[in-house]
Amino acid sequence: VQLQASGGGLVQPGGSLRLSCAVSGTIINTYTFGWFRQAPGKGREFVAVITWTDITTYYPDSVKGRFTVSRDNAANMVYLLMDSLRPEDTAVYYCAAAQKGGILILDDEYDYWGQGTLVTVSS
Repeated sequence: VQLQASGGGLVQPGGSLRLSCAVSGTIINTYTFGWFRQAPGKGREFVAVITWTDITTYYPDSVKGRFTVSRDNAANMVYLLMDSLRPEDTAVYYCAAAQKGGILILDDEYDYWGQGTLVTVSS
């Protein structure tokens, strides 16, 4: 299973970006997907999860109402739409896949990881 994250870049505060995670090597229907980020000098932080059982989503308070995770099982793609971006959202963003259901918010619950895409929020 390979995950390829893309869509990062430089955006001004208040702007939007949509990250994509292309999955190959498997059909994603029975995987839970998460998005994490790691800012310079900090640990990895959970930002979103979408389950496969009932397509439930969950976000931490830091991004709730601004970020939206979605999935397209037919296309084997997962997305993270980020609105109202702030400088503190600057980080490398990673998508991850787990072969189990549930609201998974810990990075060690995931089996596969993409390589990360850099998001920089700055004026």
